[in-house]
Amino acid sequence: MAGRNRSNPLALAVLICLYERPMHPYEIATTLRHRQKHESVRLNYGSLYSIVAGLERRGLIVPRETERSGRLPERTIYELTEAGGLEAHDWLAELVSIPVKEYPDFEAALSFLAALDLDEAVALLHERASRIQVILAQGYAVREMLEKEQFPRLLWIEHEYETVLYEAELAYVQQLAQDIESGALSGADWWRQIHSDPSATPPQLPGFTTTTHPKEHHGNRH
Repeated sequence: MAGRNRSNPLALAVLICLYERPMHPYEIATTLRHRQKHESVRLNYGSLYSIVAGLERRGLIVPRETERSGRLPERTIYELTEAGGLEAHDWLAELVSIPVKEYPDFEAALSFLAALDLDEAVALLHERASRIQVILAQGYAVREMLEKEQFPRLLWIEHEYETVLYEAELAYVQQLAQDIESGALSGADWWRQIHSDPSATPPQLPGFTTTTHPKEHHGNRH
């Protein structure tokens, strides 16, 4: 069996589905969509078939039989091997127990926020907050429906987690916008200055080793 390759959660989703019972790839995709798992794992049919082929090469799954329905092409039904079952367990246990550094797009945007005009940044943060509020409202409605129907919490805890993250982000974004507007954000004066007079050399910020600011062109370095 080839070494571990745990970069794509869709591969884990395939293993988990086959842990339940043998399936063909289309049934795996249908099952994931029916259970709303595509909201948590990026589901792409082209990628799915490539992943299935990769899992087979690694000896984690094997073809069990083929079936044909009417004029549809033959479909290969796969089942989990013993190695595949161990990999599914170990991979899931690792994801649950070990925090890893992730690189969200919004975190990257915040790291370069000073490249935007201060007032524009505030307006965009308010826009983001409004969009998050809409997402949260939709999520609360879904949660209310699930609870009303007594749908087991175990089966939608990923949506619960997503809501907690959005709530935390909303609170942070609103507070950040408020701190920028009120001047409570240290460095805000420098930020405003570099955009109000791009030709001027901005004052040195504590901790900075260069006076280069976001609007300065870097192509003239010697």
